[in-house]
Amino acid sequence: MGSTFAGLEISKRGMSAQQSALYTTGQNISNANTPGYTRQRVTFKATEAYPYPGLEMPKIPGQMGTGVEGDTVERIRDKFLDTQYRGENTKTGFYEARSEALLKMEEILNEPSEAGLSKTMDRFWQSMQDLAANPTNSGARAVVQQRGIAVADTFQYLSTSLKSVQKDLKTQMDTTAMQVESIATQLNNINKQISEVEPHGYLPNDLYDERDRLIDTLSNLVPVKVSYPVKPGGNALKVAEGVVTVELVGKDGITGVGKLVDGANQTAASFSVGYDANGMVTSFKLDEVPDPPANTDMKTIAIGDVQNTGKIQGLVQSHGYADNGTSKGAYVEMIKDLDDLANAFVQEFNSIHKAGYNLNQFKTPPANGTGYDFFEFKSGKTGAEGIKVADIIMTSTDYIAAAQGPTPTAGDGSNALKLAEVKNGKLTALPNSATFQTFYEGMIGGMAVDSQEAERMLNNTNTLKDSVESRRQSISAVSLDEEMTNMIQFQHAYNASARMITMQDELLDTIINKMGL
Repeated sequence: MGSTFAGLEISKRGMSAQQSALYTTGQNISNANTPGYTRQRVTFKATEAYPYPGLEMPKIPGQMGTGVEGDTVERIRDKFLDTQYRGENTKTGFYEARSEALLKMEEILNEPSEAGLSKTMDRFWQSMQDLAANPTNSGARAVVQQRGIAVADTFQYLSTSLKSVQKDLKTQMDTTAMQVESIATQLNNINKQISEVEPHGYLPNDLYDERDRLIDTLSNLVPVKVSYPVKPGGNALKVAEGVVTVELVGKDGITGVGKLVDGANQTAASFSVGYDANGMVTSFKLDEVPDPPANTDMKTIAIGDVQNTGKIQGLVQSHGYADNGTSKGAYVEMIKDLDDLANAFVQEFNSIHKAGYNLNQFKTPPANGTGYDFFEFKSGKTGAEGIKVADIIMTSTDYIAAAQGPTPTAGDGSNALKLAEVKNGKLTALPNSATFQTFYEGMIGGMAVDSQEAERMLNNTNTLKDSVESRRQSISAVSLDEEMTNMIQFQHAYNASARMITMQDELLDTIINKMGL
């Protein structure tokens, strides 16, 4: 015969289990707005029934239950959706960085506008045509001089501004690398805490949440591969997740090429960006097993061997990187094109200007009126950053060569007209002997297409990321309506168990006080 007090124990266990569920519901409600929090639930299981089956055991039709107990408090999370989210998040990081860098480039070049290089050049060509119409007019010559200064200043401004942003991108890359290293260190510390808790039979859900939040953040910066290679030991529960290993993802999108966090050895790698002598990015550097002396086992991973996603790769593609001895990247290529355009323009313009005659030829007595450059470069500099109006032109506008041989006169403006035609003439120093106009239009058009494509891809990846995040939140996030429903359910179950105790008390009162009288 079963114990008279068995019903009391069953009811007590029921109250205890439902109370645990109510506490967990309260925890969920309290953290409804906590970033990275994953809702939790108590899993119930029936306690061992009575009696155990056996030949000598009492003959009872089936086993008698002994109640319920709270088994574990688990997180409600889908790792597949986590993997999907991180894959889209790393793409978002790449296109965010690239789109922002190209937007800054568009703002600097500022085309089409009244302040852009194209409009400045148009004014310069117009001033040459005005000079051709009235070559002896000092006012027209002064306008040419000032328009030439504006051209040189605009070239210098564009070059220095692009290089300044490129320098900022380098600083941002180094800062991002430090952020990656910091997150890796935090993840390693969490690994150590998890490894100390799990063997005792507990589930450190809050540590799991913080770990997953950090991995989500890290996935925006670099492409990551997440694994759990080490199973927890001791008395760890079967659902314990263990420590995490985080690796950089290779160009195939699958293989890990360097461990940022090593769960097995509980170490976090140092992480930095490697540059060549020209300041171009060449590699990522990892010290997978930090130990004194530092960097004794530094691992160098070529840029091309890492998947081309993540914020830091977006910065690399914008700033500039070395590819088999060639410098590539949005800003590197734009600065080079601007320098090529400036050099080709100066070369062609000066060659025509030197062949013409200036006003000094027609003075009494005549002075040397040919062989002067209109533009020159600052000492030690070439390209857009170094261009300026020649000192002799700044000394006197009479040195502007508006006339042309073989029998030039003071009123001859044919050379000025020829200089104005440089706009539409082929510049032999440019690829395919392009004209100034077509080459510059190609630069602006290429930049606009790249910027538009980066913006389009950013919108696409954001849409996909938000879609995955919505599905993930539908599983893991706290729904106050659902928690309130659960709270009522567990409260009723608790009250019912309490009512069972009252009923057992009445039964015992009948047996003890009212029977056998």
